[in-house]
Amino acid sequence: MAQTNINIRIDENLKKQFDFLCNELGLTMSTAINIFAKAFVRYKGMPFDVNLKVPNAETLQAIDDVNNHRNLYGPYDTVEEAIKAMLDEE
Repeated sequence: MAQTNINIRIDENLKKQFDFLCNELGLTMSTAINIFAKAFVRYKGMPFDVNLKVPNAETLQAIDDVNNHRNLYGPYDTVEEAIKAMLDEE
């Protein structure tokens, strides 16, 4: 398949962030753009979400709580005990 070049204008800071993220994902910027273009054509629009799955603040807090033995519940001997504890919190 014949290759061609495209030129795009992009904010310098955005380009640096894009390049960094591509490297984190093991891609070049050119490969990432080609993946996007192929998928965009295949799906006739925005087809997918590619990211590093950075946890949100609530998840980060829960991880920190577990690591520091805070706000923990249980252990429970039965599923019924766990369900009762969850319902009692409401």
